[in-house]
Amino acid sequence: MNEYAVWFEDIGMGDVPRVGGKNASLGEMVRNLESKGIRVPAGFATTAFAYRAFVDANGIEPAIRAHVQQYRAGAATLRETGEALRELFLNSEFPAELTTTILAHYRALAERSGVAKLSVAVRSSATAEDLPEASFAGAQETFLNVVGERELLDACRRCYASLFTDRAISYREVKHFNHMDVALSIGIQRMVRSDIGASGVMFSLDTETGFPRVAVISAAWGLGEMVVQGAVSPDRYLVFKPLLPEPGVSPIIDKALGAKARKMVYGRGGSARTRIVDTPAHQRRAFVLSDADTLELARWAVHVEEHYRRPMDMEWARDGLTGQLFMVQARPETVQALKSGTKFTEYHLTGEGTPLLSGAAIGESIATGAACVIRNPAQIDDFRDGAILVAEMTDPDWVSIMTRASGIITNEGGSTSHAAIVSRELGIPAVVGTGSATEVLKDGQAITLSCAEGDVGHVYDGVLNFETEEIDLGTLPATHTAVMVNIASPAAAFRWWRLPAAGVGLARMEFIINDLIRIHPMALVHPEQVTDESQRRQIRQLTANFDDPQEFFVETLALGIAKLSAPYHPHDVIVRLSDFKSNEYAHLLGGHAFENAEENPMLGFRGASRYYSPRYREGFALECRAIKRVREHIGFTNVIVMVPFCRTPDEADRVLEAMAQNGLVRGENGLQVYMMCEIPANVIRGAEFARRFDGFSIGSNDLTQLVLGVDRDSAELAALFDERDEAVKWMITEAIEKAHAAGIKIGICGQAPSNYPDFATFLVARGIDSISLNPDSFLKTVRAIADAETQPSVGSTQAGITAPA
Repeated sequence: MNEYAVWFEDIGMGDVPRVGGKNASLGEMVRNLESKGIRVPAGFATTAFAYRAFVDANGIEPAIRAHVQQYRAGAATLRETGEALRELFLNSEFPAELTTTILAHYRALAERSGVAKLSVAVRSSATAEDLPEASFAGAQETFLNVVGERELLDACRRCYASLFTDRAISYREVKHFNHMDVALSIGIQRMVRSDIGASGVMFSLDTETGFPRVAVISAAWGLGEMVVQGAVSPDRYLVFKPLLPEPGVSPIIDKALGAKARKMVYGRGGSARTRIVDTPAHQRRAFVLSDADTLELARWAVHVEEHYRRPMDMEWARDGLTGQLFMVQARPETVQALKSGTKFTEYHLTGEGTPLLSGAAIGESIATGAACVIRNPAQIDDFRDGAILVAEMTDPDWVSIMTRASGIITNEGGSTSHAAIVSRELGIPAVVGTGSATEVLKDGQAITLSCAEGDVGHVYDGVLNFETEEIDLGTLPATHTAVMVNIASPAAAFRWWRLPAAGVGLARMEFIINDLIRIHPMALVHPEQVTDESQRRQIRQLTANFDDPQEFFVETLALGIAKLSAPYHPHDVIVRLSDFKSNEYAHLLGGHAFENAEENPMLGFRGASRYYSPRYREGFALECRAIKRVREHIGFTNVIVMVPFCRTPDEADRVLEAMAQNGLVRGENGLQVYMMCEIPANVIRGAEFARRFDGFSIGSNDLTQLVLGVDRDSAELAALFDERDEAVKWMITEAIEKAHAAGIKIGICGQAPSNYPDFATFLVARGIDSISLNPDSFLKTVRAIADAETQPSVGSTQAGITAPA
């Protein structure tokens, strides 16, 4: 076997000392995963032996050691040391035998590819990089679209020199790697024509929360360096991996369109191998990946993760000539994979401030301090230790500054950009892709950077107070009562995946409509009735990427529900149909055209009464289409539909009929339909309602309001509003008994168990099947439930509650 170079198909992960982690992984995939349909561009790697032969032939090792010693002694700066070391390599020549070997392999690769002058990617692969505990985060160089033998040797020499970039030197010092113990292998790989296609990054887990059951894909037009470097805000896709093997489903649970303002393409000749151009408007507005491409990449992520037996960080490219996808790199994910599965820290803002910016949240923590606006890494001396770095974007040259920051904010980039990757590795929060941070924030300005509010990170004016909570899930007791969670925001759903919840007891559809859709559904069915021109313009902007504006509503709602469902699959996820009041509906875009003013919206046209009404049934049809898509197209058959504020059994029949007309037939394809038990009539006529539904969920807020006659929103009557009132508890006891007598499940999804642990104890004593809690109160209430279950059984007359026969 040649000592200087080796074909990818002849190496694997056992060859990391010889060809580095990057090249060893390429060989591993060629040898083991092409049978799974994963395409890897052909190529070869020079060896660590070749690197050391280069160093020895030019006699530069003593000089390398001397420069490193000077740097450690403080006699030279990092910049001076890096420049001197790189010059040693750039002024050196390849030994004749090494030159011959590299060029012979290059010619053979060109012959294999059927072209005379082959374009290749020349990638650096350090022999200590891409290990589970050290990612090296792009510390060495990559050169794209290298054509010709002279250009290839020049790129190889520059790869060797890049082993001593400032960032690589600094990184090895931090990680305590001996500089002379690290060698460099060069990967020479046939270029995929992604310059006229697309490329991106993919992770086999959620990079922010560590949720392991999704593949996260970032995509942009052109060559992949723009995504890797964070120089562009890419499209982002989430795929739920466990449903990929299911026939006939498409488990894409989120799609976000990125700006993709620029792209990297091939140069026009001469020394310019690549160039950056503006992305055409039609490409900016379009998603890079089709659903078929998205699912194929996600399946590849599963195969790669299963083969390596650990979460993986991958790069992919799509050839613009053939349309084929290729995997061009795969390395271990090095941040979330090393975190504990049972211990985590929760951050909570306790102060309020003026929001200044928002972007993708990286991490889940909070940082406060002074903004330090840096335009380029040459201003390293201007950075103040502990400040929050504000930059247009970052690349590996910024690492030495980033290690000294308490947080990072960038204009450009997505969740897989360089800034995101490095901030995760450093354990500091970042908000990336804000669009205008360097213009909005002033140098020295006191700010708060919060990534504790879901997928969207926020930057606030001033230093806000916050608190932290250390959580160890390993200490939680088991319970017989099913303990579920109430989830409202898809953006925050993954934050709580570690909680041992038995599903979602309440997912509120109206939160998705209000936060993500923002348009009254009837305004999409009858846009001609919206007369406010400003609102018409906003509706057009929100729906611009959809040929049918109604599809915007259905797609956004379906993806939101799917994302809420993913962390809890295959447990039940109970999705409540929209329960806006008329005044709340009116605040949606176009809403005033379809809503009448009501004296008491809380008791007015809300819940079940809307779904069959001529005034809303076309909007309800959109809700049903979204639910149907979640269950049958995306694949979450664990989604249960829940009907709110259903006043009479006759109304229940009309709602079930309206659902069936829109393709949601109770019992068909396993569909269960629950009812909110929140009106005294629901309890009094419980046996009749139980014949029409598969389960009840007690809404303690509305039930308390209607039993006590207290407006739940009235500040003046707040002292009278108490779910623990004996009349309310009597109603709940009666509801539980009637549900069980009818053989259906009953739970509670109201606020009371979260607010009052003793109320949870009462529910356990009454034999409730499930209790659904707000995530932030889950831990303390689970312990109260477990304690209650150890107490002697209590009869229905305890505490003054006497249920009638």
